[in-house]
Amino acid sequence: MASTADFRNGMVLEIDAVLWTITYFQHVKPGKGGAFVRTKLKNVLTGQVVEKTFRSGEKVTSVRLLRRPVTYSYTDGQLYHFMDQETFEMIPISGDLLGADQLKYLKENMECSGLMHDGKVLAVELPDFVELDVTRTDPGLKGDTAQGGSKPATLETGAEIQVPLFIEQGDRVKVDRREDKYLERVT
Repeated sequence: MASTADFRNGMVLEIDAVLWTITYFQHVKPGKGGAFVRTKLKNVLTGQVVEKTFRSGEKVTSVRLLRRPVTYSYTDGQLYHFMDQETFEMIPISGDLLGADQLKYLKENMECSGLMHDGKVLAVELPDFVELDVTRTDPGLKGDTAQGGSKPATLETGAEIQVPLFIEQGDRVKVDRREDKYLERVT
């Protein structure tokens, strides 16, 4: 059991037999009445986001999700299949559960983290930083800008990001997938 004072982003709670991840929380002390905690919760299975308010000091059931390494294998159109690296079992996950923000960086043989509860993988998270090849970008012209500008580039998974002018087609780049942001060129 945990109280509202223990809330942290990423903490998993069990409310009415459903697992929720805290994506945002704020302690509020109004001038009149008791303090409370305003939260945004994301359903671990469906990705649904809801807002919920807890009284200050209220007890909730905290759940610990285990992380297990999984490798992306293939997709059959609707389901994305991951292989558990410990048991070699295939785990099908729906594209809706993965989310479009993760799918645009997913490539074959990518190592990810499977979130487990009660011996079952519920969700998959991609690494925060991915290395991908640039498949298409316009050539950068030297002297185009005084500050060092950027240009659009398409990566091997189909994702589009902004890269510096010196990046060329065929280069390998490191990307922060959470912010769709170029970090560095990989040599």
